[in-house]
Amino acid sequence: MQLQVLNSPFTQEQVELLNRLLPTLSETQKVWLSGYLAGSQIGTAPAQLTQLPTENAKISKEVTILYGSQTGNARGLAKKSAQTLEAKGYQVTVSAMSDFKANNLKKLQNLLIIASTHGEGEPPDNAISFHEFLNSKRAPKLDELHFSVLALGDSSYEFFCQTGKDFDARLEELGGTRLYPRFDCDVDFDEPAAEWLEGVLSSLGEASGSAQASAQAVAVNQAVESVYSRTNPFKAEVLENINLNGRGSNKETHHLELSLEDSGLTFEPGDALGVYPDNDSELVDLLIKELNLNPDEKVTVKQGDVRTLNDALVSYYEITVLTKPLLQKAAELTGNKELQDLLAPGKEEEVKAYLHGRDVLDLVRDYASWNVTAQEFVSILRKIPSRLYSIASSLAANPDEVHLTIGTVRYEAHGRDRKGVCSTLVADRTNPGDILNVYVQQNENFKLPQNPETPIIMVGPGTGVAPFRSFMQEREETGAEGKAWMFFGDQHYVTDFLYQVEWQKWLQNGTLTKMDVAFSRDTDQKVYVQHRMLENSKELFQWLQEGAAVYICGDEKHMAHDVHQTLIDIIEKEGSLSREEAEAYLADMQQQKRYQRDVY
Repeated sequence: MQLQVLNSPFTQEQVELLNRLLPTLSETQKVWLSGYLAGSQIGTAPAQLTQLPTENAKISKEVTILYGSQTGNARGLAKKSAQTLEAKGYQVTVSAMSDFKANNLKKLQNLLIIASTHGEGEPPDNAISFHEFLNSKRAPKLDELHFSVLALGDSSYEFFCQTGKDFDARLEELGGTRLYPRFDCDVDFDEPAAEWLEGVLSSLGEASGSAQASAQAVAVNQAVESVYSRTNPFKAEVLENINLNGRGSNKETHHLELSLEDSGLTFEPGDALGVYPDNDSELVDLLIKELNLNPDEKVTVKQGDVRTLNDALVSYYEITVLTKPLLQKAAELTGNKELQDLLAPGKEEEVKAYLHGRDVLDLVRDYASWNVTAQEFVSILRKIPSRLYSIASSLAANPDEVHLTIGTVRYEAHGRDRKGVCSTLVADRTNPGDILNVYVQQNENFKLPQNPETPIIMVGPGTGVAPFRSFMQEREETGAEGKAWMFFGDQHYVTDFLYQVEWQKWLQNGTLTKMDVAFSRDTDQKVYVQHRMLENSKELFQWLQEGAAVYICGDEKHMAHDVHQTLIDIIEKEGSLSREEAEAYLADMQQQKRYQRDVY
């Protein structure tokens, strides 16, 4: 049927142009175009239009998927995408970027990149070397390469999906041709990822129905791995909830024990547990009151899921973090002139400053006159993301259980008390017998050595101690004979020595060889874990020379950065190396998986 002005929303000139174009398109081109237009409407960011492979071109059935993943999301999507492609008859190779021989890049015809962005626009640890190679003069011309990029990120960060954008632009610079436009995914990435994969399949010449079919294929593949997952969390009963800090401490750290009985969920030391939190009901009440809306009014959060406004804001939508896309949607919805002025070009720093430390209630109060319906309001919000916590127990030592170590976040900003969503849910509103929605997030970038005799050095101040408790439980259970050295730090010895009795037990029975502690507020001069490392520099370097693996867990901006520099200092000094040689030594350790970080 031809388009007409009467049966379409187009002008006469547009109708004439479309009627001339549409009959000339192949089925592949039509499917690609529909995906491109749909993607632009759901917040994905297709890159510029590039020529697709012609129908007559011979398309290889070999596909390589490279992933860069810090927490495991990109890895999981890579594995599921491979399963879907293999079901369509493709020969698929899946690899972490750190395990891929970069010189083989020029041999590939079809490449899919799935990459998360870490920190302030940086590639995840297992993508650093590949990212550096691709942006170096050694990178080859890739005129025969067809590629597509799926970028994962969090729009609350300034450099949203930057690593994926970097890969996409650089592959094009090197001569590659896009199979399908890049998709930029926020924290709720399942649907756009499924749509991206469907577009890739179509462009590879394997048109396979709708995006829904692809989503179903991914869901089926996920079900093969486990009944419970990120999209279908397990309802875990709380067994114990204990404050680990002593009376008088400035901190509040909760040890949480959850039952995994009958879940079928398994994990290894180094993996993480995802927890879906509820928002504080007091904050929700204030927000609804400020908007002058009825908490019992029904809203649709997704197709077939209708809830009251109150329930939707408590358990489905994120209301404690502001993002630039949210400000833009709010400006469009309300027409508020002041908000539109804030978002004007050239005011990026002002926007960044406003976003810091504020939430949706601040936005509603600061830019008043929200004359909107409940459905209109929730339509601009994104789904509340899960919180990932390093698992603090070994499944071998604690069958059917999983333990977490969660530091409670409370602070004051912009005249109001603020609370960490999940940490205060655990601290204030979670008791034994309650239920939390959880799933296991595998983390292949933080694993014990395969050889149990390999020495390990662990650096984990504060809640960074969590995965190392898991390591020790596992090594005790399996009888690992390799040496183990723990560096732990916190504020006060008396009140903040987390799991002190357990560490002393492991020292006594030989599971732990050596432990150094740093309590920063017990002396006039603040002492941190990196200072203890420097005090033991000669012995620490000797362990490295013996093949020890180093693990760091905790705050990335300060602690992990300082420990990284300290390791280079130690290698430079004790190895009598230049600064460049010491940096190369540590980079080589990272490539060998002897230097692993779980940082946040």
